[in-house]
Amino acid sequence: MRKYSTDALRDIMLVSQSGSGKTSLGEAMLFNAKATTRLGKVLEGNSVLDFEPEEQKRQSSIFSAIHNFRWKNSEVILLDTPGDSNFISEVILGLKSCENVIFVLDAIDSIKPHSETLWKMVLDEGLAKICFVSKMDRERADFNQVLDDIKQIFDIRPLPLTIPIGKEDDFSGVVDILRKKALMFEKDGSGAYKEVSIPEDMNDIVEETYNEVIEDLAEVDDELMEKYLDGGELSPREVSSALSIGLSRGDFLPVFAGSALLNMGVQPLMDFVSSAALSPIQVGERILRDAEGNEKPVKADDEEMFSGYVFKTMSDPYTGKMSVVRCFSGTLNPDSTLYNATRKTKERIGSILALEGKSQRPLDQVGPGDIFAVAKLKETKTGDTLLGENIDYTFENPTFPEAVMNMAVKPKTKGDEDKILPALQRIMEEDPVLKAYRDEQTGEFILSGLGQIHIEIAVDRLKRRFGVEVELTTPKVPYKETIQGVAKVQGKYKKQTGGHGQYGDVWIEVSPLERGAGFEFTNRIVGGVIPRQYIPAVEKGILEAMKSGILAGYPVVDVGVKLYDGSYHEVDSSELAFKIAASMAFKKAMENCKPVLLEPIMDITVTVPEDAMGDVMGDLNSRRAKIEGIVSRGKYQELKAKVPLAEILTYASDLTSITSGRGVYTMSFSHYEEVPRNIQEKIVKEARAEKDAK
Repeated sequence: MRKYSTDALRDIMLVSQSGSGKTSLGEAMLFNAKATTRLGKVLEGNSVLDFEPEEQKRQSSIFSAIHNFRWKNSEVILLDTPGDSNFISEVILGLKSCENVIFVLDAIDSIKPHSETLWKMVLDEGLAKICFVSKMDRERADFNQVLDDIKQIFDIRPLPLTIPIGKEDDFSGVVDILRKKALMFEKDGSGAYKEVSIPEDMNDIVEETYNEVIEDLAEVDDELMEKYLDGGELSPREVSSALSIGLSRGDFLPVFAGSALLNMGVQPLMDFVSSAALSPIQVGERILRDAEGNEKPVKADDEEMFSGYVFKTMSDPYTGKMSVVRCFSGTLNPDSTLYNATRKTKERIGSILALEGKSQRPLDQVGPGDIFAVAKLKETKTGDTLLGENIDYTFENPTFPEAVMNMAVKPKTKGDEDKILPALQRIMEEDPVLKAYRDEQTGEFILSGLGQIHIEIAVDRLKRRFGVEVELTTPKVPYKETIQGVAKVQGKYKKQTGGHGQYGDVWIEVSPLERGAGFEFTNRIVGGVIPRQYIPAVEKGILEAMKSGILAGYPVVDVGVKLYDGSYHEVDSSELAFKIAASMAFKKAMENCKPVLLEPIMDITVTVPEDAMGDVMGDLNSRRAKIEGIVSRGKYQELKAKVPLAEILTYASDLTSITSGRGVYTMSFSHYEEVPRNIQEKIVKEARAEKDAK
């Protein structure tokens, strides 16, 4: 049996832009609850939540980490997620596993672009939202500015439940607004504090804030508002109820102030999580759907059928694959069998494990709201639905962003060639955004991700976990060739040898098609001048010739070919002869049809601070970008443009440099477009030199 009831469980997810102090807050919460014996610190490499070697090396979260603790009367499952946009898939999947989200905002830089993205994602999921404003001890900390930004950018009323006492070096504690008590903290990370009277110079601001908070809470319910307007005091029970109701409806954003690194102001946040954060029961039903769209609701009840969602997969060459599951309904015991409704197969469940950072602890039973791990499931992957009954209903999977950066991957040794694909498949099971494929045109093995760091981390894991070493290089641009003119040409292949010879003769007309049309073959042969059985060979010969254009050897696209005349020999003609003749004809036609190079053009959306917009626009213009529009997003500007792929192969790192890490972008393929003449000449010259060198 579980040691706690579902209504006492709180699933909490920590989110923020990288560097805001999110993991430090998680470490402080664990330490305060005595779930850990020391206050882990990211910069010292002893964080319980950032335990992967890549995270310790970069001093930043890369993977989501799970831990749990007891506080007051609640059991809390804590999910710490990466703040770098390169690893957004960890956040997207994590949102499927929690009812509550704590936004960690930086008291210095306030709301950054990625925090806006995270806010929109949380809004879409309808989760309860809480805010902790950290780094109040740092230079330029400004709590009031953060509150203003919350109003303007997040478009929600901030509900400051604690406010800072002092700031920067003078930050010494917080005022609990509802209790009207000052909590003065030690600065040694112990979390120790004393309750004292409110500093006299803060009495007015505390009273003003208290009245505003009570008014906001009273608005949650008509009866409370009537009582408030009549001059009545809201009771502690009414305040607590209003907090929970307003939190669940998103009427306001409860805000707490403090310093996660110094463990100051964290306990009031933990008290609020215990008393007011949503339990799985309060969220209501979750919906399962079958292939026809029929719905089957499940609720957070022990007596319901078991239902769970696999939101994370961890792979290790020694312990194997571990699936992390969020239980939505029913209970599960070790040594059970579940039905994978996504794969339509049964899975044997052995041990059930609670995750505590990199450690695991066996569990006797799990129920609604629990997050647990199961090892070595044979077919199960991230995003799968596990059920206690054999029914083909599944939970909806999220949509992931498209990879925006490609790198060519080359094994360092021949021994790594055979190991690279299986190893990458294991890595991709953990990260659904990461993609690996062989480019048919260039022949290169391509690894695609959301940025340079995303891909580099994948390569680090290949080496550490699977012993596969690779080199990363900038991939070749998949140029294509096409034509601008029309030509009628003959292709004649005649070869006489002992016995039967070879004879094929075709006349074709080659003309350009509209961009994106591909290839169109038309047979206009009449009177049997070319027998019907040889016509497919003619088309095949043209298609093979199109694989390598005459300019730089790139594939030819957007051409139409009409076969309108020719001749054959009753004895010497063959499919091979007509295939060769057609290929010869097409290459001759290309020379007479004004061939040109085409390059891939990408749609790009760049979000940057206002003060960086000029530099970003100047940089994009230098990359031959066509700016299509700019939209204001609070303190940030969103720029849309079309830009050649060749100009932004390394844009992720360049944008980071230009904006000091404050810019983000998304990219997708738009169309192919003719390469400017001067650039075409350079590309053709380099391609021919490379060919000659071989």
